[in-house]
Amino acid sequence: MARYRGPKARIARKFKEPIFGPSKALEKKNYPPGQHGNTRRRGKKSEYAMQLAEKQKVKYTYGVLEKQFALTFDRADRKKGITGENLLKFLEARLDNTVFRLGIAPTRRGARQLVGHKHIRVNGVVTNIPSFQVKSGDVIEVREKSKSLEIITDSLASRNNFSWLEWDGDTYKGTFLNYPNRDEIPENIQEQLIVELYSK
Repeated sequence: MARYRGPKARIARKFKEPIFGPSKALEKKNYPPGQHGNTRRRGKKSEYAMQLAEKQKVKYTYGVLEKQFALTFDRADRKKGITGENLLKFLEARLDNTVFRLGIAPTRRGARQLVGHKHIRVNGVVTNIPSFQVKSGDVIEVREKSKSLEIITDSLASRNNFSWLEWDGDTYKGTFLNYPNRDEIPENIQEQLIVELYSK
């Protein structure tokens, strides 16, 4: 499975946001990485640089590489509605992201691993494709023999609730009720910059 394997702290410092979860490096060094540290003079970013940076931030946040991201954007562009919001809705509906939002895994990377190792079922069928698009009414559950995994039990102990998802802690099942509205997605993303980048 293609995914980013490089240093996570550098990416978090580059965007000044904990993209891969809480980062001690980001807390200690809240400035971009590089040889000259915080002393380097950084000129004003061009419009293109800001648009490109926003796209890269979203790719790292959701764990999507360039080709898959471009295909997702194309699908969002063809769908009725606001392209930027459609893009985020499709990214939120990925199976690995849904597993993360349900609280089954502590991070998106962890969720991707659980999906890839066949610990997750969708509508009763084992699904090991992280990019699988979940639809309204789909039931996501942890396989019976995986319910005792420490990573799952620890993560569920501190899970958050999201309005577009429903979770049953007794059966370890969650339901994807509908696509989230833009104001329900907590990520700090300026999706309009991405739309402007692709429209050039």
